[in-house]
Amino acid sequence: MSSTADIETLIARMALGDRAAFSALYTATSAKLFGVALRVLDNRAEAEDALQEVFVKVWRAAGTYQVNGLSPMTWLITITRNHAIDRLRARRGATGGMDELAELADLTPGPEALAIASSDSGRIAGCLGQLEPDRADAVRRAYVEGETYDELARRYGVPLNTIRTWLRRSLLKLRECLSS
Repeated sequence: MSSTADIETLIARMALGDRAAFSALYTATSAKLFGVALRVLDNRAEAEDALQEVFVKVWRAAGTYQVNGLSPMTWLITITRNHAIDRLRARRGATGGMDELAELADLTPGPEALAIASSDSGRIAGCLGQLEPDRADAVRRAYVEGETYDELARRYGVPLNTIRTWLRRSLLKLRECLSS
């Protein structure tokens, strides 16, 4: 596989619309990302479809990638895993719960990423503390526990669009806090 710098360069070139970079990134990472999708979905044909959709997402989101000292594979794997989980939820319908998702393969980061994450967790907790308690709780429930917007709207007794607004504004405040 290509080095971290090579993959970051390919993503940067893709952000500029470079199709050759897209092809090179696919060649360098598709096997690993297919493995992630296959582990989550446990269906070869569906994993192949998911991988194709993931690379479309990566093409569109290449401009949002920011070099942060972590491996760009973490970004790519996260996109793949989240997309595969979304497909799994859609396949299982509304009756499936978090219990089934708990049985999925654990893709936790390695020791280096954990060390970096632990130093960031204090900053994140501090920034979450600056939000209103219900907003911070909604962010945790949505992005850590995986509750849907509908579930959050029912929990807080507010309209669905209000939850979307809460989360969007909260994420913007968190980003501002973390960047300062």
